[in-house]
Amino acid sequence: MTQATDLQHLLRALAPRRNPGVYAFVSVPAGHDAAALQPLATFREAEGITLIVEASRAEAAGLDLRFRGAWLTLAVTSGLGDVGLTAAVASALADAGIACNVVAAVHHDHLFVPIDAADAALAVLADLQNQA
Repeated sequence: MTQATDLQHLLRALAPRRNPGVYAFVSVPAGHDAAALQPLATFREAEGITLIVEASRAEAAGLDLRFRGAWLTLAVTSGLGDVGLTAAVASALADAGIACNVVAAVHHDHLFVPIDAADAALAVLADLQNQA
């Protein structure tokens, strides 16, 4: 298969869905015990550790919420070496004026979009899937 065909196959199988809840991106200093926050994801940066956590847990801990969002999952099984899926999804959302933070995991890609744009993002992704 060519890269374009591979991408078209991935887009046709996109099947985006919204996970329940509101999630927040927060930053904590290195060495901070984040276990009580039960982070969905963590990433170590020079400035501190970025966590993606349920917004209510971050608020209860008194953390500064840098981004509040809805968590969308692309149900298509994509490989970490697949080319173009993230770009196609991010471009479609950007064209609609929707911010998107992408987390690629082993089995699926996960998108965090502003809460008030979640339904619009799902519609954009459904259109992207239908056009593939």
